[in-house]
Amino acid sequence: MSEPFAKCSEANPQIAALNTLRQVFGYESFRGPQEAIIQQLLAGGDALVIMPTGGGKSLCYQIPALLREGCAIVVSPLIALMQDQVEALEQLGVRAAYLNSTLSPEASNAIETAWLNDQLDLLYVAPERLLQPRMLELLEQLTPALFAIDEAHCVSQWGHDFREDYLLLSTLHERFPAVPRIALTATADGRTRQEIAQRLKLEDAEHFIASFDRPNISYRIALKDNPRSQLLRFLRDEQQNNAGIVYCLSRKRVEETARWLQTQGFNALPYHAGLPAHTREEHQRQFLRNDGVIIVATIAFGMGIDKPDVRFVAHLDLPKTVEAYYQETGRAGRDGEPADAWLVYGLQDVIMLRQMLQQSQGTDRHKQEEQHRLNAMLGLCEITTCRRQTLLGYFGETLPEPCGNCDNCLNPVETWDGTEAAQMALSAVYRTGQRFGVNHLIDVLRGTENDKIFQNDHHHLPTFGVGQALDAKRWRSVFRQLVARGYLSVDMARFGALVLQHSAREVLRGEVTVALRQDPKTRRGNQTTKTVLPEHIDIALWEALRDCRRRLAEDQGIPPYIVFHDRTLQEICSLRPKTIEEFAAISGVGERKCAKYAEAFLAVVAQVE
Repeated sequence: MSEPFAKCSEANPQIAALNTLRQVFGYESFRGPQEAIIQQLLAGGDALVIMPTGGGKSLCYQIPALLREGCAIVVSPLIALMQDQVEALEQLGVRAAYLNSTLSPEASNAIETAWLNDQLDLLYVAPERLLQPRMLELLEQLTPALFAIDEAHCVSQWGHDFREDYLLLSTLHERFPAVPRIALTATADGRTRQEIAQRLKLEDAEHFIASFDRPNISYRIALKDNPRSQLLRFLRDEQQNNAGIVYCLSRKRVEETARWLQTQGFNALPYHAGLPAHTREEHQRQFLRNDGVIIVATIAFGMGIDKPDVRFVAHLDLPKTVEAYYQETGRAGRDGEPADAWLVYGLQDVIMLRQMLQQSQGTDRHKQEEQHRLNAMLGLCEITTCRRQTLLGYFGETLPEPCGNCDNCLNPVETWDGTEAAQMALSAVYRTGQRFGVNHLIDVLRGTENDKIFQNDHHHLPTFGVGQALDAKRWRSVFRQLVARGYLSVDMARFGALVLQHSAREVLRGEVTVALRQDPKTRRGNQTTKTVLPEHIDIALWEALRDCRRRLAEDQGIPPYIVFHDRTLQEICSLRPKTIEEFAAISGVGERKCAKYAEAFLAVVAQVE
């Protein structure tokens, strides 16, 4: 067991927090609202924190945990996340532990004993365990330093990461009103923030909302045109030997895609809730601890993943909401280095998601709200302007200038006057009784003679054959964009029939001009060359340091990034420290890690001189 940290003895809590940041975590200064959040907790106040992935949320409760009297209780929804956090804290000399279902009764008892004997600074607990009578009794005996509720969006009842046990966490406020609480999440629009505050009784808490911008991530969205070939080209041209995540909508598609990527020479592993628990754990372990692993997953994977060097997140299917898209893409580039968010989508994705929504158990109001969210996601895909401006605008944040790091900025989209085509399409929907899907409507417009056309007597309609100037693919693009812009909606109760919306009238009357995006025949995206390492860095030293890190990590059975992040290794390459004092000044090297690793890394630097 590590030596205990001295609790806040400084007269000035700001100085105490900064000293802890430097001595324990090895960083010189706080980022964004971290310092204000920490001071709020040190003063005994509550906080609701919305901070993007990689923004440093954990420090916001870890530092107060070291400075306040007692042991901090961290509510975490994932076993793997608990283990990862505890391993990282132990490397820093912090007395941390977790209680979850992976522990034997003997191990659980030993941790409870350490807790009772004031030998822990942080204890990570799953929500269902925290609310058991035994745990609540222990909490009554030992006043916690604070409660940290991580991944707080799990309380949102209709969110895709909903956890029922999170609804009961308001108990903490009722039973321990004097203990400060902090709820943290990476993604929450205004409605979700309100829901978190209400369900966790944090209405009076101070809200801290950091910028949602992740400038190192390049956002790229394209239409599906043989999606496997598109993914393969992206991986081979730009992501060779890089770690990444590929998201699919169904378990079957996950397994098929993982097998196919394996045949193409990639180290790809499937992950979804239908796999045995031990298989999921092993695949996640390999992803965290080995280089170049690709996880192919449903949304069951990724929440709380701390791996900093994920270079890409790819979506082979359209996410349900902008929140889900932002959260999932945010798992790339946590180290601040360039990363890609790559997505391909089609109208069929929209139809499938709307079908799933109609079959869900939600109320009509919930379904309507989720419909709006899906429309916003489709709108993000179809825009011709800066994607980052639209993405940030969704969360209420303004980016004054286009970002220059999305596909629309790097390769401006061509548009064409689609007013006449839009009028034809909307007229076809109206004249066929708003009862048919895209394929039949295209057949009507192109004058295709088939049984369905004749059975419905649609060959006599004024719109039959008026659209022969456009091929079926172009018409599909027109309908997709009309749905995205709200002129049409998809009625899943009538098997995907397209239905006119009120705004369609102004198009049919010729009162507006409809500029549609010109879908490219082949859209390879932005072929940027990623340079992860600055030019001045010695590649031989870089590889030697990585090899040293890997050996040290393997000896301890931990992921390499828990020893040091890539950014710390880059600084070692740049500064080439020769003494322990110089090594201690490197960003990310705290007192404990300096004592533990300085000798090994200094030896590597000396050898490569």
